[in-house]
Amino acid sequence: PVTAHPALTETLRTWLSLHGSWDRTAVALSVHRNTVRQRIARCATLLATDLDDPDVRMELWFALRHI
Repeated sequence: PVTAHPALTETLRTWLSLHGSWDRTAVALSVHRNTVRQRIARCATLLATDLDDPDVRMELWFALRHI
């Protein structure tokens, strides 16, 4: 469901690559830190998962590498 939204996909991919850093993700995407937080929260809702779980993050990282 996240891949239907390019901004969410890119935000999630960047956030995961930067180990969950809100500030570094915001700088990388040239958006406000709160925008990153809102997008990641939306991703968690769409995926119905806990993005604080390292196993979930790993699975998403591998899945997003192939998109």
